[in-house]
Amino acid sequence: MRLRSLLFVPGDRPERFDKAAASGADALILDLEDSVSAANKHVARAAVAARIAARGEVAVLVRVNPLDSGLLADDLAALHGLCPGGIVMPKAEGADSVRLLDQRLAAAGIDAPILPIATETPAAIFQLGSYADAGVRLAGLTWGAEDLPAAIGAATSREADGRYTAPYEMVRSLTLFGAHAAGVAAIETVYPAFRDLDGLDAYARRAARDGFTGMMAIHPTQVATINAAFSPDERQVAAARAIVAAFAAAPDVGALQVDGRMVDAPHLKQAQRLLDRVDGTA
Repeated sequence: MRLRSLLFVPGDRPERFDKAAASGADALILDLEDSVSAANKHVARAAVAARIAARGEVAVLVRVNPLDSGLLADDLAALHGLCPGGIVMPKAEGADSVRLLDQRLAAAGIDAPILPIATETPAAIFQLGSYADAGVRLAGLTWGAEDLPAAIGAATSREADGRYTAPYEMVRSLTLFGAHAAGVAAIETVYPAFRDLDGLDAYARRAARDGFTGMMAIHPTQVATINAAFSPDERQVAAARAIVAAFAAAPDVGALQVDGRMVDAPHLKQAQRLLDRVDGTA
């Protein structure tokens, strides 16, 4: 499943589902958690279950309520026997928490990988390296910059110019490395200013540069910008193919020259990963 863009849609707004699916997003995240009021949870559950059962062309993930919320049992009952593209897990706290959710999914007959939002509590930060040994199917690893500052009484996670403050840059980096250590997609968090497409473009391209493989979105207008940022351009693809071809022609050489620069094993690995993304195998 290719995950450049994952678009959030409130689960109690089924009239938005088709528009979201037509946005070009690689996946929808139909939400049963924060964007749905307590009074509308039952409406959202029914609408989301119906959408998954309809088996549309766009992958559908579901953000359920947290393990300790008292709401998860009803979420899973509504999804019983269905196979969404993934279950987005809020308030995840490492390998033990995803194992517990995986057990509950199995008990409900739900066959889906888990996408943890892995940084929403202070305890979660100390578990970001544990996902590599979770032993359950993960669709990726992502993070958030809103719940954590609220949990610790911080005023904000951002500087006046929009950059993350030092603690949240650290959290972002740990999520990135935790995802790659686990061998799963590293998904950048949302860009809240959905009308600022220039700012979004810079933010998404920074994420792609740093090693994230996709990003969550909160509005359909963000999807095209995100997809472009996480899709290698023709120049990058050509350069990667040249590196792979050069090493294929000289398999016993540790380092060689391609287009006027020296390349070695790390460059080959980087080129292969880029081509895997283009070919849809990563």
